[in-house]
Amino acid sequence: MKTIKKQVGIIGAGPAGLLLAQLLHNEGIDSVILEAKSEDYVIDRVRAGVLEQGAADTLIEAGVGERLKKECIPHDGIIFRFAGKERYVDVAGLTEGRQVIVYGQQSVVRDLIDARRSYDEVLFETKVSHIEDVTTDKPKIHYEKDGQSGIIECDYIAGCDGFWGVSRATIPDEKKRVFENVYPYSWLGLLAESKPANHVVIYSLHENGFALASMRSEKISRHYIQVPNDTNAEDWSDEALWDELELRLKNDIDGFELDRGPILQKGVTPMRSFVCETMRYGNLFLAGDAAHIVPPTGAKGLNLAVGDVRILAAGLADKYNGKGTDWLDRYSEACLDRIWKVERFSWWVTSMFHRAPDDVEFDIKMQQASLNYLTSSDIGGASFAENYVGLPYAI
Repeated sequence: MKTIKKQVGIIGAGPAGLLLAQLLHNEGIDSVILEAKSEDYVIDRVRAGVLEQGAADTLIEAGVGERLKKECIPHDGIIFRFAGKERYVDVAGLTEGRQVIVYGQQSVVRDLIDARRSYDEVLFETKVSHIEDVTTDKPKIHYEKDGQSGIIECDYIAGCDGFWGVSRATIPDEKKRVFENVYPYSWLGLLAESKPANHVVIYSLHENGFALASMRSEKISRHYIQVPNDTNAEDWSDEALWDELELRLKNDIDGFELDRGPILQKGVTPMRSFVCETMRYGNLFLAGDAAHIVPPTGAKGLNLAVGDVRILAAGLADKYNGKGTDWLDRYSEACLDRIWKVERFSWWVTSMFHRAPDDVEFDIKMQQASLNYLTSSDIGGASFAENYVGLPYAI
């Protein structure tokens, strides 16, 4: 059985694991990433596309931002449509020039993998069977690759393997404190070779349900509509999906029409809010989707992961540089302060734009009143904008 010794073992080659490895490498800390899927699968899976100002700055500071700076699409604002109205929220103007940028998670992952490639630090198609000894100073990751078993012996383990990964499952139930809300609707999304509907994102509250128009580039659009939880994407023809999307996005606004290019991908995304407040167990640390999930409405999943790994990387750097373990000891506390604020924002925006099956006329009026206030008050708009561009990091 092959044994590899590293200072830090990282499970999962999503944005959290890859960025953590990059930040640790910059501090001279030795790590390895174990990823169950192939490199092509990891790069090709379509996920988030909006980066907070702080997340983009972090990638640039980490040394993986050259392509991002050339290809990203900055957004100074956002359009809300509801009750036949179109309102523009000047996000940059309300936050002293801060922006969000459109730069797909696929591109973020590719940039991070390219940075790690020369160091041979990512083991793809490597399944972690179990973790042990996490409450000791020598935890171990047991894995299988190419039909052979192996062990990673390390000082610390970073569980960046998502909601269904082995990392959180390793923590005994009696040691975990978890919170979850499953929403009574999902998103049906499409990726299309078509001109974006607008130069900024459009959120639309329609009587048929929520719709969103976004983009991945000047030639690729990413759109969503709210659907029931039991929806099968294949039950929607391309034409029917374009028709419903255009109906909801138009929202009685004259002159609106979508560019209906070829649909490259479509699929259904369930909606949930989830937090595991036990983000550290012994020398196992959870980061990203392994510790928390947000509904995609606020575009916060990847951005939350960046906040986690900034703290974890700083804590590990302090430990190995002889500066103590203060940030490691406060990891859960420091992360959760921001996580719960972001969970609140994502829940709020989701509730404000989606029609639940049991909504009554009063609920609909409250949604419209909330949007009227948000879009007609600088104070209300600033609260949205501050959260949208990203709350400050703890470190």
